[in-house]
Parts: sequence; structure tokens; C-alpha cells
Amino acid sequence: MTRILVLQHHPKEGLGSLHDILAAQGHRTDVHRLDLGVPAPDDLADYGALIIMGGPMSVHDTDRYPWLLTEQQIIRRAVVEEFPVLGHCLGGQLIAQAMGGQVTPNPDGPEIGWWPVTKTPEAIMGSTWLTELPDTFTLFHWHGETFSLPSGAVPLLSSDLCAQQAFAIGKHCLALQGHPEVTPTTVQAWTESMADDLQQTGAGVQSRQTIHDHLERRCEALLASAAAIYRPWLEQLR
Repeated sequence: MTRILVLQHHPKEGLGSLHDILAAQGHRTDVHRLDLGVPAPDDLADYGALIIMGGPMSVHDTDRYPWLLTEQQIIRRAVVEEFPVLGHCLGGQLIAQAMGGQVTPNPDGPEIGWWPVTKTPEAIMGSTWLTELPDTFTLFHWHGETFSLPSGAVPLLSSDLCAQQAFAIGKHCLALQGHPEVTPTTVQAWTESMADDLQQTGAGVQSRQTIHDHLERRCEALLASAAAIYRPWLEQLR
């Protein structure tokens, strides 16, 4: 059993299906709601892994959310010390920035909804990540920014709308732009609480109706993909 620190930034952006995956393996999660003023611990000695969730804010919103700076310090230390680290969307962007990458508006605009991602040549040829997944599969997305690759990172996924969808650092750190963790409940909550995002124009923004079409079936397929995405990372837990 591993005790895992989870840094959460928004009431609706929790672990989702990852909670059940972790629980099934006997792992325990300790969720710190940074958005509610719960500070992240100064020391990771009591934990065996770190998970960083998504959120509607930008990594650059440090004036409004000063804890973003502290969070990046924790991430940087964890990655350098080869601590298992997993980031989703904002979490992936925080990993990128903490390790020297850049977070900028996505050149092709927001990417919201069900969009396919494709494994990079690096992921196909010799990587231990994503080996159980087909070369192209569908993920759920909800982001307007993207990251560049930090030094030493291996690109794993891309999409037509966003060149950098995932990267790994070593065998211990996985940064994702998409959301393999969402459930039908998650998707319904986001389309309600962040409905304004769906009013944006652009080829990458699906309508609420399109997002909800065949939702149960889509999430069932996504759960299988999520298990395959997370499995190599889970094998690193201390």
C-alpha cells in the first residue's frame, strides 16, 4: 500500500475513475484542496507518490493563486528525486513549467470534448509507456493552453489540435494534457460548472450535446484506456 499525495485545484476536478483504480490496488490517497487554502506539505517523506489534478486557472495566475509557486517547487523536487509524479491537464502543465518547459495558449485554440490522440514515434519505438494502447485512441479534453517539452522529456502523444499531449521523464513522471480520469458524472459536472467555456469559437470546441452523446459508452472505453495509461506509472509506486 502506498500513501499518495493528491493536489486538487477545483471542487469538480478530482480523481474520478483513478480513485477506484488506486483503491483496487490498496493505495491510500491524501487529497489537499489547494483552492480551499489547504497547504501542500513541505515534506513528501510520508508519501510514496504525487498526483496533480486539473483546474480552470493558468500556471501563470500566481498573483491570484500564490500556492501555484509552492506547488511547482514541490513538483520540481519530486521529479528530480525520481519520486513517482503524475499530472493531469493543469497538473501536466505545472510539471512542464516546473521542469523548465513553457506553458502558452494552444496555437489552434481551445480543445474541449472527445478528440483522438496519436502516439508519437518515441512512444511506438521502444518506450515502456502506453504499450497496451493502439496508435490512435480517444481522450477527453478541456484546455486552452499547452506545454512545451522540458529538457530530457520524451513526447508520448499528440493530436491534430495540440502537438504536445503527453510526455514522460524517466520511468517515474508522466504529464498528461488530456483527462483519462473523467467519468459520466465528471463530464456532466464540467459542462454545467464551466458552461461558458463551451461558448468559445474554434474547431476544437464541441457542443454540450456532442460531448454528452453516447456518454456512458465513451466513458467505458475511456476507463479501459485510462487503466493502460496509468499502469506503467502505478508500477513505480513505492
